[in-house]
Amino acid sequence: MADEILSQNEIDALLSALSSGEMDANQLRQDEATNKVRVYDFKRALRFSKDQIRSISRIHENFARLLTTYFSAQLRTYVHISVASVDQIPYEEFIRSIPTMTILNVYSMSPLNGRIIFEFNPNIAYAMLERMLGGQGGSVNKVDSLTEIESTLMTQLFENGLDYLQEAWSSFVDIDPMLEEFEVNPQFLQLVSPNETVVVVSLDTTIGDSSGMINICIPHVVLEPIIPKLSVHYWMQTENNKERKPGEYEDLTKNLEAAKLNMQVLLGQTKITMNDLLNLQTNDVIQLSQSIVDPLVLLADEEPLFYVQPGKKKNKLAVQILEEIKKGESN
Repeated sequence: MADEILSQNEIDALLSALSSGEMDANQLRQDEATNKVRVYDFKRALRFSKDQIRSISRIHENFARLLTTYFSAQLRTYVHISVASVDQIPYEEFIRSIPTMTILNVYSMSPLNGRIIFEFNPNIAYAMLERMLGGQGGSVNKVDSLTEIESTLMTQLFENGLDYLQEAWSSFVDIDPMLEEFEVNPQFLQLVSPNETVVVVSLDTTIGDSSGMINICIPHVVLEPIIPKLSVHYWMQTENNKERKPGEYEDLTKNLEAAKLNMQVLLGQTKITMNDLLNLQTNDVIQLSQSIVDPLVLLADEEPLFYVQPGKKKNKLAVQILEEIKKGESN
């Protein structure tokens, strides 16, 4: 076996330590053996690089933002969802890490192979359910006695959020996620072999006064076809290829020129009391704030564009443009 070559700085440091009595030969041999041996756990095989994990994290950061907006609108309360961590662990370890009774949704990811799991902490799931039913959103854990109506309501809520999962993944692959199973006991879910590597994305979730985690378990078999895309190199290639196609500008201009606008001319306006409005009679006159000598205002989709004067053209009412209205200018 060839001797290992040391740098001059390392040789000087060793000689200095030996001459000062700080280190003996036995200690040197022990340190050398320690430095060469690295512990490796074959049960926790790392199949994704740090770069790929960062890409997966970016996908789900976008998904978390979309899901925050969706749940806020559906539940009409404060909702905040953010990515807490992204880890690659054996599937068996993921199953052991979640509660024995919890809310589990299994989704297919066509055209990708395999399925993924969404695990909703019971505190979060029941806070959602109570808000949907008009309550304050308190967390009550009764997973073991979930009624059929409660299961259906939860399923519908989770299914409607799949559009945002599809949107978040669209930068890498077009997927058509579909809910396949709704389960409460993780022991009944044998998605992949126990030692199979899975990526677990943990979303820190707050709904009203309740907080908990949403865990997304993605097996390696699902991500395998798109692994080459989960890299900075792919992103840079994609960005460089985003050149304007010939004729795009002209096509966009033509489409804008053909767009229809609703044009209106404001003859004048005024303010009256509700009592006067209710007592209006035939032949009553409402005085407007507009003077007959002042120009009228032409609006396009309720935005003032021009000062105009009214008239007729070929027996039809018309207006003649006098002056453009500058932005922020009022009549």
